Amino acid sequence: MNHEGTKNTKKDVEEVASCIVDAAIKVHRALGPGLLESAYQQCLAHELRKRGVKVETEVMLPIIYDGLQIDAGYRIDMLIGGVIVVENKVVEQLAPIHAAQLLTYLTHLTQSGEN
Repeated sequence: MNHEGTKNTKKDVEEVASCIVDAAIKVHRALGPGLLESAYQQCLAHELRKRGVKVETEVMLPIIYDGLQIDAGYRIDMLIGGVIVVENKVVEQLAPIHAAQLLTYLTHLTQSGEN
C-alpha cells in the first residue's frame, strides 16, 4: 500500500478497492444480513486494519458556507486508505439520494483538500 505523504497511483487505489471488496464479502458472509450499519462498519474496519489498510471512521467533513467553516456538516462513514470513501448502507436497494449523498461528500472532500 501507499506510504503517508506520497502520491496515490491508480494501482494504489485499485489495490485498496480490491482489498475493500474482499473484506466486505468476508464480513457479510460471516455476519449475514439484518444488522445495523454500525456493526458492519466496525467489522469491516477491523478486517481492513488486519490487512494493514488505514481506515478512518465517522470522518467529519465541515461545510463551507458564506466563507464560514461549519463543523456540524457532513460525516463520512469510512475513509479508507485516504483515497476511497465508503458509505455504509443496510437497505434492500440503493436510492438516488444515496448516490447524491456520496457525490456531495466527494465534492466537499475535493474542495477541502482532504484528498
